Amino acid sequence: MPTSPFAPKTALDRLMLPVDVPTVAEAEKLVAQTEGHVGVYKIGMELQFAGGLEFARELAEGGKKIFLDVKLHDIDNTITKAVRNVAKMGMTFMTLHAYPKTMRAAVKGLQEEGNPNLCMLGVTVLTSMDEDDLVAAGYRGPVADVVEVRARDARAAGMGGIVCAATEAEKLRPILGDELVIVTPGIRPSGSAADDQRRVMTPADAIRSGSDYLVVGRPISKAADPGAAARSVVDEIAAALS
Repeated sequence: MPTSPFAPKTALDRLMLPVDVPTVAEAEKLVAQTEGHVGVYKIGMELQFAGGLEFARELAEGGKKIFLDVKLHDIDNTITKAVRNVAKMGMTFMTLHAYPKTMRAAVKGLQEEGNPNLCMLGVTVLTSMDEDDLVAAGYRGPVADVVEVRARDARAAGMGGIVCAATEAEKLRPILGDELVIVTPGIRPSGSAADDQRRVMTPADAIRSGSDYLVVGRPISKAADPGAAARSVVDEIAAALS
């Protein structure tokens, strides 16, 4: 199977840091503290609504890999046009919910824009959700079954990868092959609190299970020395790869 053009090359490449802070000033500080120790900076909704979109664009222009975590889901025409605009921003990754029509519309927008450098990621089931949450939302079947269906849909739609819990990566790798990358949030180094995540795993175990990229947030951003915390995670990833 062909290897994804978005596959990481080094241990450092694999670490994604969410810049989940309320202001651009705080975001600038966190990026400065972790400069050279993080492969990808993830800009989520909190910062997006406080000047984060322009900040993300500036970081990309400065040579950093940026993950725009927008989790798009809307009517087809809106998704297609939104993706065309995101493709002009210099982002490396972006997310949308892994519904078949949404993903197909997104792929259409990317093809129309002609940008092969944007990896679109289908969010399967949020890692803050468990079986009870899915039932409450009206879904049937275990989380793992829903995730598998959405992973298959993502591949059929021509997406660049998926977002899922690391606990599901091993089962999904044969389905996705090497053509799609797997991004896993809910990563907690040994001894870290799970916080609001339900389906968690350590960095080393996530790598061994088939994850390509690891999203590690509060254990780094809330550390006394975020740069040192990031280096420690990268060291754990490297050890798991060796």
